[in-house]
Amino acid sequence: MNTATTTPTRMTGLTAFARFTGPIRPKRAVVVLLYLVLAIVPGDLGALTRSLFTDAFTQVSVFVAATLLLFYGSERLFHFDMGTFLSKSKFWQVPVASLLGATPGCGGAVIVVAAYSSGNVGMGALVATLTATMGDAAFLLIATRPEAALVVLPISLVVGVASGWLVDWLNPMPATNPIGHCEIAPKIGKTRLRDWTYCLIVLPGLIVGGAQLAQIELTHVLGLPITPIACLGVGVGLLIWMVSPVNAMTNPSDAPVTRAAEETSFITVWVLAAYLAYDYAAAYAGLDLHQWFQTIAPLLPLIAIAIGFVPGCGPQVLVCTLYINGAIPFSALIGNAISNDGDALFPAIALSPKAAVVATIYSAIPALVVAYGFYFLAPNFMN
Repeated sequence: MNTATTTPTRMTGLTAFARFTGPIRPKRAVVVLLYLVLAIVPGDLGALTRSLFTDAFTQVSVFVAATLLLFYGSERLFHFDMGTFLSKSKFWQVPVASLLGATPGCGGAVIVVAAYSSGNVGMGALVATLTATMGDAAFLLIATRPEAALVVLPISLVVGVASGWLVDWLNPMPATNPIGHCEIAPKIGKTRLRDWTYCLIVLPGLIVGGAQLAQIELTHVLGLPITPIACLGVGVGLLIWMVSPVNAMTNPSDAPVTRAAEETSFITVWVLAAYLAYDYAAAYAGLDLHQWFQTIAPLLPLIAIAIGFVPGCGPQVLVCTLYINGAIPFSALIGNAISNDGDALFPAIALSPKAAVVATIYSAIPALVVAYGFYFLAPNFMN
């Protein structure tokens, strides 16, 4: 009798889990399992991992999700397709792509990456948006040093436009894009429970992230501790990614909530990797980036530019923090702002590795010119 009552209960639980998740992708499941093991392991390693999960969620994921919801929601509300608009913009394609890149956060740049993968924009637009974007570090700079942000963001925008036009002049957009839109963006259909769950968890995370940008430390939000909320958000995102049929970018016909949940989850996986790799190295290998900046002054812009090549926003937020604290000069900040591609580089690498590498190399050239221009001609500017 116990068996008769227990078995259906177990099957009901498994069925509910399957409905929430869906068919598991084995290779992704291994990555998710590794993340979860690192988070629950006892001692300092587990505590550090959970802290990094919290930082990744509140500093990056919530802003990516909010920006994507804004863009995709606007497209749906006003029946506006940014990809189609960009494809028809011709002369204005590069400036619009650069403007999207210069938008704080990574959502605008991610949209241009999606447009490139669909064949709607050329290499010039891709270079423009990756050059102009400062990623999530822009939120921090705006909140703490708005006068510096008023210089960095316009310079990045102008450099992005100039770089994009130059690339298109040297390498015009091909007639077709070999990647193929339908293959990388299968249609998911109706909005699922997991999508609503993830976006609901983003809301308190966004409150915490906004407070952090305003230099306000919150230990609780909505009466709940921050770490469990953030770890829950990361966990749901990992589940979404583990069963997702999407490689990186979603189908434009899907609902904004679904697209935001899917794409943010994909980016978060890479952001976690960057956060963990950097902080594990700092905690267990003695890496001290601050000391590097203090002892090798002429190489500061070059080091900051090199850090900009690291995918994700975590290292770039660190560079911005060092500038805010007076550890590095403005020349290093502007070099990093131009060279870094933010979280948009993750889907770019996944969808078109060659294009991502080429675009990153292209962005390095103006970053060197502008950074060392400030270093030699205006060494004390905005310091």
